[in-house]
Amino acid sequence: MILLSIEYVLKIFLLNPKLAAIDRWRCPIFMMSRQPNAFLSGCRLRFWQRWIYGWLKIELPTASSGELRIPVTTTTSEKKTLKYKRFTLEVFGRRVKLSLMLQNFSGIKQIYDLKLMHFYSLEILRCTCNHFSTLKVLSLRSCGVVDAMFEATKQGIVEFVVELLKITQPLIVTDIDDRHVFMIAIQYRQENIFNLLYGINEEWRARFLNWTDRNWNNMLHVAGEIAPPSQLVRISSTALQLQRELQWFKEVERIVPEWCKESKNSNGEPETPYEVFSNSHRNLVEEGGKWMRDMANSFIIIGTLVVTITFAAAFTIPGGNAQDGSPNFLRKRLFMIFIISDAISFFTASTSVLMFLGILARRFAPEDYLESIPKKLNMLLSTILISIAAMTVSFSAALLIMIQHRPWAIIPIIIMASIPVTFFVLLQFPLLVEMFSLTYATGISFNRKMKPWLYT
Repeated sequence: MILLSIEYVLKIFLLNPKLAAIDRWRCPIFMMSRQPNAFLSGCRLRFWQRWIYGWLKIELPTASSGELRIPVTTTTSEKKTLKYKRFTLEVFGRRVKLSLMLQNFSGIKQIYDLKLMHFYSLEILRCTCNHFSTLKVLSLRSCGVVDAMFEATKQGIVEFVVELLKITQPLIVTDIDDRHVFMIAIQYRQENIFNLLYGINEEWRARFLNWTDRNWNNMLHVAGEIAPPSQLVRISSTALQLQRELQWFKEVERIVPEWCKESKNSNGEPETPYEVFSNSHRNLVEEGGKWMRDMANSFIIIGTLVVTITFAAAFTIPGGNAQDGSPNFLRKRLFMIFIISDAISFFTASTSVLMFLGILARRFAPEDYLESIPKKLNMLLSTILISIAAMTVSFSAALLIMIQHRPWAIIPIIIMASIPVTFFVLLQFPLLVEMFSLTYATGISFNRKMKPWLYT
């Protein structure tokens, strides 16, 4: 039903583009700017959903006589991609339309409908932008186009911002606070919009970078402001939230002119960007320290229990000792598994306890949350996970040694042993993955190699 409505809207705009500017706050382009799910950049798809999305081919219904055909804009690179995909399908033996074939599987139909909706939304956007390209900036403001561009920036809709920036060039359009698009992108932590700055030529990039708003805030001042709550809640812990804020500040600091780093604004008491960051993130730093101490206390208890158990297990080995003091099951493979896993568990748990004690005894500066603290947490969570897994293996090996003549009991022991490890991994592994991705992997994906797309 939604797809059908969007299709009819597109046909109406093709017939009468002036309808796109009927009212400032109710114009279609402003309403679309508040619907991030209508565009690919506004959707949060998992990696496998993005893979399927990229391979799906949109099949538009053939227009019969008297019906209006919808124009499809296809670039040269898109044509090459389609040829490659078509050739790949033929190699597998049958010339079957990929979109129709995938729709038979669960969940694929929804992704196909989503891509079709994105296609229609983009065509509506391009149709309205073609009409607005003949208007002056004052007219664009009066009909809501400028407001739509800033709303789309807040929502992170890249397609929207790209099309509207093309029709507003060669001017720097600002909002009520005299902030341009890239300052709004920094304020709302929309890295995909911010990346567009790297695709602008040096002259215009310098104009954007040297801009100040009505309170003399430059781009680094804006980066020093704390992110909106809607962006912070996407990250699970306060320590990682602070890390994300520091990543933003350092990235903007890297590209702004030198004068921006020491300039002061006119908000009440004048402040430099570093003072703005320190004052606005004071509460987050305190909450991050409290989170670190609470987590350290919790894992110290867990690590201490593991150390105690594995230490005792090393001196109460299964099967006892021979008269010469050597273990009776020394030559058995299961016994070696028991000893090795017990030693691994003991040493990794001891390491984690000592490192967590170091966290409790130290007071961290805000800059430590950029790399130092996340790296320590990655190592600590990894060691505690390894110690618990190794302890479970050691315990299971000891049981199997004692009931080695009862093969029917092996499978239940293995199943029961996997339960605590599985639960612990399910609870803590997502945090470990998040910390690893933000610290070592892409983190915030700043694309410094963006291809030129505007003011070229």
